[in-house]
Amino acid sequence: MESSDDAITSATLDGTITSWNRGAADLYLYPAAEMIGTSMHRLIPHDALDTEREILSRADRGESIRQYECVRLRKDGTLIDVAVTLSPVRGVDGKVIGVSSIARDLTPRRTAEAAHRQTEEKLRQAQKMEAVGRLAGGVAHDFNNLLTVVLSYSEFAIEDLKPGDPLREDMIQIKQAAMRGTDLTRQLLAFSRQQVRQPHVINLHEIVAGMRVMLKRLLGEDVELQLDARTVSGRVLADPGQIEQVVMNLAVNARDAMPDGGNVTIGISDVHVDAAYLGGGSGVPAGDYVLLSVRDNGGGMDAATRSRIFEPFFTTKDAGKGTGLGLSTVFGIVQQSGGHLRVLSERGAGSTFEAYFPQTDQVEAEISASRQLPVIGGGETILLVEDEDQVRAVASAILRRSGYHVIDTANGGEAFLISGDYVGRIHLLLTDVVMPRMSGRRLAEELAPLRPEMKVLFASGYTDDAIVHHGVLEKGVAFLQKPFTPSTLLQRVREVLDAPAQPRFDHPAAAIS
Repeated sequence: MESSDDAITSATLDGTITSWNRGAADLYLYPAAEMIGTSMHRLIPHDALDTEREILSRADRGESIRQYECVRLRKDGTLIDVAVTLSPVRGVDGKVIGVSSIARDLTPRRTAEAAHRQTEEKLRQAQKMEAVGRLAGGVAHDFNNLLTVVLSYSEFAIEDLKPGDPLREDMIQIKQAAMRGTDLTRQLLAFSRQQVRQPHVINLHEIVAGMRVMLKRLLGEDVELQLDARTVSGRVLADPGQIEQVVMNLAVNARDAMPDGGNVTIGISDVHVDAAYLGGGSGVPAGDYVLLSVRDNGGGMDAATRSRIFEPFFTTKDAGKGTGLGLSTVFGIVQQSGGHLRVLSERGAGSTFEAYFPQTDQVEAEISASRQLPVIGGGETILLVEDEDQVRAVASAILRRSGYHVIDTANGGEAFLISGDYVGRIHLLLTDVVMPRMSGRRLAEELAPLRPEMKVLFASGYTDDAIVHHGVLEKGVAFLQKPFTPSTLLQRVREVLDAPAQPRFDHPAAAIS
C-alpha cells in the first residue's frame, strides 16, 4: 500500500478513516496523522454528499463499485477529478465492517484528453480548409477560362463598335463585370494557395508606410490610424502585391468591425518565437519572424465566429455587403508565404490579427516597375496548345488579328506531331500548363531538342508543380496569368519573342510531373 501512487484508504461503516497511505497523502495533501480517526466526508464537496452517501451505502451492503468518476476536495481547497473503486471490507464472520477505497488522479488523463480534442479539432479544421481550398482552386481555374473568353470577346466588341453606340457602353459594363470576377478568382486562388507568386526581399515597414495615405482614405475620417513600427530589419521574402492585399483586407475588416468609428493600429516588429513565447501555445513554430499585426477596438468576436472567419464566403455582414473572401485571402497569402496567422478576439474587446512572416537575411532588391509596351503584333509563327476549346479559339483570334501565324491544337501529343511535320520555323510555343496526358512543361521539354530556337510562354490560372515550386515561379520561366485580355496576351507574347534566349529549366519535368 505504501509503495502505490494510488490513494488507498479504508474507513468504518460510519465513514471514520482507519488507514491512509502515502499515495493518499500526495493526492489529497493531508498527512496520515491528520486524517486517521476523522470522517472521510471532509474530502467530499458539499453539493456531492447525497450522491456519495448513496454510493457508499451500496458498498456497505456488500457491493463493489469499480472506477466511478467523482470530485474530491483537497486540503488547499482545490477540487480534483478522481476515479474511485470501492470494495466492502468483511470481518471473520463475513459481515461488512467497513469500506476500502482506491482513488486514482484523473488530471493526467483529463489533460491528455483535452490536448487530444484540441489536436483533433485543429486537424478537422485544417482538413476542412484544405478541402475547401481545393474546391475553391478548381472553381477559380475553370472560372478563369470563362473570364478569359468574356474579357477577350467584350474587348473585341468594344474595339469594333463606334463611340456613342449604346451597345458599346453595354460591352464596357460586361468587361468591367468580368474584371471584378477576375479579382474574385484571385482571392480564391490566394486562399487555396494556388496563386503564382513572384516574391522579392521586401521591408514590411516600407510597404505599410507607403500605403498610409491610401489606408487613411480607405478607413474614413471616423477611424484613427496608427502605425507602430518596432522593427529592426523587417525584411521578408514575399510578393509585395500580396502583402498589400493582406494589409488592405485586414484594414477593411477592422473598419467594418467599427461602424461608429474607432482606432486601428498596424504594428510591425521583429519577434523571436521560442518555447516560452506566449506560453508555448501560439501555434507558431520556433524561429525569427517579422510580425505584422492589425488591431481594432470594435465589437470583437465569439468563439463560434472565430472558428469560421477564414472560410471563404463566410461573412457576418448583411447580404450584398461582403463576399466573405477578405480574410480567407489573408489566410491563403500568409500560408503560401511560409507564414502563420493568429487571431485574438473576445466579444466586446476588439480583435487583433497577427501575421508572422519568416525573417530573411537576403539583401533587398530594387523592384522594377513592369514595362508597359505598346500592343503590337508580328509575323512570327506561334504554336498554341490549349485544351479548352473556347480559350483556344479566342487566343487564336487575338493572335491572328495582330498578324501572327497561328498553329493551334488541343493537346500535347498533337502539338508534338505537328511540330515534327511543320517545315518552317516555330518562333513561340504558347501552351497551357495543366492539360490531360501531357502537361505544358513536359511538352516544352520534349520539343526543346527538336526546336532549340523556339521560345516558350506558359499560361495558367493557378500554380502547378510543372512550372512552380511552393507557389513560386521558376527562374527564367515566361508566364501569362489567366484570365487575360487581348492586350495582356499580345504584350506578353511580344515581350517573350523580343527577349534574349530563354534558359533551360532547372528541374527536369520527369522528376516533378
